[in-house]
Amino acid sequence: METPYDWITVAMFAGLVVLFMQRSTAVAPRDSLWQYLVAAVGCAVANYFGNHAVEDKSILYHAIAVALILATAVFVFVVLKPLDRA
Repeated sequence: METPYDWITVAMFAGLVVLFMQRSTAVAPRDSLWQYLVAAVGCAVANYFGNHAVEDKSILYHAIAVALILATAVFVFVVLKPLDRA
């Protein structure tokens, strides 16, 4: 865990794990496993580009990593709805 991208994406992934564990205890699951897979892959790919951005000092890779982090966060809030109490 050397870059900010490591910390951000691992924190997002940890949040996904907590959300999945909480929702998996429900009687009727409201989320599909593929939805969590999409978000997890988003975290991994964003971390990949972010780490390469730091190593190569590439503005393009930084932009891609930030865009992927934001897109993953939007996906989680729109599709998985972690703040929804229903």
